[in-house]
Amino acid sequence: MVRNLKARGLGGEMAAEFVGTMILILFGCGVVAQVVAAGIGDHDSIAWAWGLGVTLGVYVASRISGAHLNPAVTIALAVFKGFEWRKVAPYALAQTAGAFVAALLVRWNYTEVLNAKDPGLTIKTQGVFSTLPGNGTLPVGDWGAFRDQIIGTAILLIVLFAITDLRNTSPGANLAPVVVGFLVVAIGMAWGTNAGYAINPARDFGPRLASWLTGYDTAFTDQYGFPYWWIPIVAPVIGALVGGAIYKFLIERFLPAGDPLDAMPAKDLEPAA
Repeated sequence: MVRNLKARGLGGEMAAEFVGTMILILFGCGVVAQVVAAGIGDHDSIAWAWGLGVTLGVYVASRISGAHLNPAVTIALAVFKGFEWRKVAPYALAQTAGAFVAALLVRWNYTEVLNAKDPGLTIKTQGVFSTLPGNGTLPVGDWGAFRDQIIGTAILLIVLFAITDLRNTSPGANLAPVVVGFLVVAIGMAWGTNAGYAINPARDFGPRLASWLTGYDTAFTDQYGFPYWWIPIVAPVIGALVGGAIYKFLIERFLPAGDPLDAMPAKDLEPAA
C-alpha cells in the first residue's frame, strides 16, 4: 500500500509498527499452537492464518507507519526507496517488541495445551514460537535453512515492491494488504519446508525470546544443538537486499515514467508489508 504519509511523529509510527506486528504474531503463533499442541488444523491452516495475520496487521498500521512489520522490509526500503535511516532501528525495535508481546500472550493462553502436549517444553513444541531447520523433523541443516531464508525473503521483496509500485500493475490501495497476505500464503505453501519461512527477523526473534523466558531452554538452538537464532535474522536481511536489487535493476528501471507520484519525495512513498 503506497501512501503519502505526513509527519505523525516517530513515536506514533513505532506504536503502529508495534501493534501491527503484534496482530500478525497473534494470528501466526496462535495458529501454530493450535495445530501443533492441540492437533486442530494442518499445514494449510498455518499458511492461511499467517497470510491473514499479515493482511490484518497491515490494515491496522499502514495509515500511520506504512506497516512494514518486518525489519528486513524496513532495511530494504531504506536502501532502495528512500526511507529515512534514522527510523530503521526504532522501527525494528518496535516490530520485535510487538512480536515479543504477542508471543507472550500466545504462550499464556495456550499454557495448558502446551504443557499437556510437551511437559518438558522441548523442541517438540518449540516451533510454535520460532523456526527450525526442516521444521525440526526433516533432514535440513543450518546452511540449507540459511539459503532458504535468503531465497524466500528475496521473493517477498520482489513481489512486495511490485505490489506497492504505482507505476507497475499495483492493486488499489485498499486491496494491497490482501494481496500482500496472499503473497505470504503462497510463500508458506511453496517455501515452508526448509526453514519454516520466517522471512522476518522480528517475527522469529521476538517469539524466540518470549519462549526462552517462559521455559523453553533450547529456544536459541536447533534440533542438532547448534546456535540457530541468528539465521532467521541475518538471512532475511540479505534476502531482502537481493530481492530489492532484483526489482530495482530488472523491473523498476524499465517501467514507464510520468506518474504524478514520481515527483514526490521518496521518503513519502512507504509500502506496507
